Amino acid sequence: MTLIKSISGFRGTIGGVPNENLTPVDIVKFSSAYGEWIKSTNKGKLIIIGRDARLSGKILTDLVSSTLLSMGLDVMNLGLSTTPTVEMAVKMEHAAGGIILTASHNPKQWNALKLLNDQGEFISAAEAEKVLRIAEENQFEYADVNSLGTYSEDNSYIQKHIDEILKLPLVDVAAITEKKFKIVVDAVNSSGGIAVPMILKALGVAEIIELNCEPTGHFAHNPEPLPEHLTELSSLVKNKKAHLGICVDPDVDRLALVGEDGAMFGEEYTLVAVADYILKHTKKGNTVSNLSSTRALKDVTEKAGGKYAASAVGEVNVVEKMKETKAVIGGEGNGGIIYPDLHYGRDALVGIALFLSSLAKSGKTCTALRMTFPNYIISKNKVDLTKDIDADSVLEKIKEKYKKFPINTVDGVRIDFDEEWIHLRKSNTEPIIRIYAESKSETTARNLTMKIIKDIGEIANG
Repeated sequence: MTLIKSISGFRGTIGGVPNENLTPVDIVKFSSAYGEWIKSTNKGKLIIIGRDARLSGKILTDLVSSTLLSMGLDVMNLGLSTTPTVEMAVKMEHAAGGIILTASHNPKQWNALKLLNDQGEFISAAEAEKVLRIAEENQFEYADVNSLGTYSEDNSYIQKHIDEILKLPLVDVAAITEKKFKIVVDAVNSSGGIAVPMILKALGVAEIIELNCEPTGHFAHNPEPLPEHLTELSSLVKNKKAHLGICVDPDVDRLALVGEDGAMFGEEYTLVAVADYILKHTKKGNTVSNLSSTRALKDVTEKAGGKYAASAVGEVNVVEKMKETKAVIGGEGNGGIIYPDLHYGRDALVGIALFLSSLAKSGKTCTALRMTFPNYIISKNKVDLTKDIDADSVLEKIKEKYKKFPINTVDGVRIDFDEEWIHLRKSNTEPIIRIYAESKSETTARNLTMKIIKDIGEIANG
């Protein structure tokens, strides 16, 4: 059982005891701290909340909304929604902030409070520290009975989100409609089961085959959209002779694709494909991804005459770097696409619209389109940490062991070799060290990862 307090919000497993798990006591405390911080910003009183379909979502919604109302803040509840939809609603409603109740790709026993500012973007590290300090010191005050907040519900925002996507100049509904696409959707029984079929219909997709699209919260498989979890989707795409398979995570900010042959497009290449399309239709543009993302994005950016920049891992860091470099497209190599012409947030729905526009106008199959991009292989792994393992000490010793190679410590430890790189970093949301290695050879990437995992094991065992 786990409770993690970080700049990514408050995340934990449901049940157990306070201060060790995400219990009602902790949910009220963290909501109170956020509410107190919101009041200090003087940005207004309205807070937008929404949730994915996981089993504990309704409980969190009731606790969070009641707490905020008790602080004299107004709450608009979007109900079952998506992370990018809540982000857009904050801006469209000129709200003071927002809370998304989702543990993203984590299994069903997890849930979380993701905190937004008045721009509909994740709060900064400095702002998160303030909220954490308020929570730890219990420095919050509730309103008297005459000053309680007001509560409202609005279930129209997924449609409003889709309407804004359809207005984008590079979303070509006519081209998509003409192709008469048949697409299989796996929404892991969360809110993507509502949102993804809605946008596909709006884009003119001819046939939509739904897999795990009932938003029951009983995830049909591990909700992280990795190849090993998408075997059912792959089989169905081939059996139904579909043009494409689409999978999203529970809160619909990550997008994974499966080609017509059942092969994985590669979550790293979701961003690469969309970026390539954007760059081809932009006079000149820059791109950003994090240190753990494929160098293929750099390749297509420089080919188009733009400049590529890498940020630390995390949406907040990518967005900051995108604003700094005036990037036209950015994101993370986990299938997270950030298109600032719509909003600064990872958004699988706009990713779907832009990818289908690109696919339709290319005249290629999904597999053929994938082959037009530089081919790199990333091996993604993780090492679980026990309480007696100090992750910072492990990373420091890895850095020392490989000090003769170029090393970047902006976020964990990234080591660059002649034609490969490997990146190790502590997760902000789980007690693990994530390990990413990239090469043009799958065997080389895997062997490099195994070597580092062995190094970590030796370090942990003294």
